Amino acid sequence: MHVVVLGAGYAGLTLTKLLESSLPSDVDLTLVDESPDHLVQHELHRVIRRPGVANEIRISLPEALERATVRVARVEDIDRDERAVSLSDGRLEYDLVAICLGARTAYYGLEGVPDHGLPLKRLADARRIRSRALEVLRDDGGRIVVGGAGLSGVQVAGELAALAREEYGSASIAILEQRARVAPGFPADFGDAIARALESSDIEIRTGATVAGADAASVRLESGERLPSDLFVWTGGIRGTDAVGERPTVEADLRLDDRAFALGDAARVVDADGETVPASAQAAVREARTAAENIGRLVDARRDGVETFEPDLEAFRFESPGWVVSVGDDAVATVGSRVLTGRPAKALKASVGVGYLSGVGGVGNAVGFASREFVPDRFRRDR
Repeated sequence: MHVVVLGAGYAGLTLTKLLESSLPSDVDLTLVDESPDHLVQHELHRVIRRPGVANEIRISLPEALERATVRVARVEDIDRDERAVSLSDGRLEYDLVAICLGARTAYYGLEGVPDHGLPLKRLADARRIRSRALEVLRDDGGRIVVGGAGLSGVQVAGELAALAREEYGSASIAILEQRARVAPGFPADFGDAIARALESSDIEIRTGATVAGADAASVRLESGERLPSDLFVWTGGIRGTDAVGERPTVEADLRLDDRAFALGDAARVVDADGETVPASAQAAVREARTAAENIGRLVDARRDGVETFEPDLEAFRFESPGWVVSVGDDAVATVGSRVLTGRPAKALKASVGVGYLSGVGGVGNAVGFASREFVPDRFRRDR
């Protein structure tokens, strides 16, 4: 029997590590990703200001895994009828597959936004944003616009404001959100605290501001207003990958069909309470636990090619312990009904990163990350 995991993001790597320890030794396990490294996406924004962080948030897949075969290739197509995956380097057949390919940046057909709005999905994106930001900061009066005030946009805006302070540059930074408040998909008191942290960093918040297009010098709003922009970063939404197409909706057992699962940002997950699960790292990791349990049950039921019974599958229920976001050198977090800011929130944000890195096998990365997070700025040498 062959179990294949497509994608090595939060869901894919967590799932593969769980399956390594739970599947019988005679079951083949393959992880496919176009990169040989796992990227800790929720800390990617830090590379904009601290390029050396890239060393801590990138984990070698072969080193993180024990028995799974790592195949570095791009997934081009998935034929679920034939139970086969077309890869950039050939074909891969499976008995069970978990689609964890994540998502791509969505541009919604907005004129000029794909050409002029820089995304933040890869290390190369963070480095490109940093390079362009440094150019803007050297020009007195530079203008930076961040499109989208979800957690990713908030963290990018905060990092750019902190970079401006460190480089003694002059730049106006605005963050745009088409809905009525920042972090619109999260509790209101959390969003209010984020807004205060953004304002403390001299970031202009524009809510009710829907982007309609962009060019090399400005961002155009649906209202007709044009905002001058020397750097435009776009974090306005996600879409499915080319191999999957539109993100499919899966219910609480995470199944697409009797041989395929979809989880993480690759799918819209509706949990056991009928609630749509937010696309986030913590949701992906928790979904992976349910997927690992259900794949294990199906493997037990279908050993030796004989389907002996249809097992009951576990239903995923998303219960978040809280949320945390960095805003430059500040942070905002929720723990239960409490909203934390300042030092407690920063410590929680750092501990989340360290805990995740340790959990996926990046112990050395976790040590390096912890030293960066807990050492005061004045002692840091990496810029």
